[in-house]
Amino acid sequence: MSYRIINGQIHSIDPISIKEQSKARGSSNPQKSSFKIALENQIKLNEKVKISKHAQARLDERNIKIDDEDMIKIKSAIDKAKEKGASEGVILYKDYALIASFKNNTIITAMDKNDENIITNIDSVVLL
Repeated sequence: MSYRIINGQIHSIDPISIKEQSKARGSSNPQKSSFKIALENQIKLNEKVKISKHAQARLDERNIKIDDEDMIKIKSAIDKAKEKGASEGVILYKDYALIASFKNNTIITAMDKNDENIITNIDSVVLL
């Protein structure tokens, strides 16, 4: 048992477990939990879309340029597809198609609108 002197009087202090301390701290400051939620949301927003080496080669080969504004729209499309439960699909954007793994935030390959291809093993199409 521990004791503390407060205003000249001795008071016994019951030991509090670490779990109880963290519960007490969390409930006394609701801003911490809202900060944690805001931080987690910001981290999710900042998850970048990766471009595979294969996709980068196809983008270069077909002279397809993707700027920061395009990447924001593509990231948004991937997030919306994920929310709907999609895992792999095609994003139709401008004059090209991007085959992407939504679960991995990765562009797998890219095609020009003039390419004649068959796309298989996808579960969704996103129109931008």
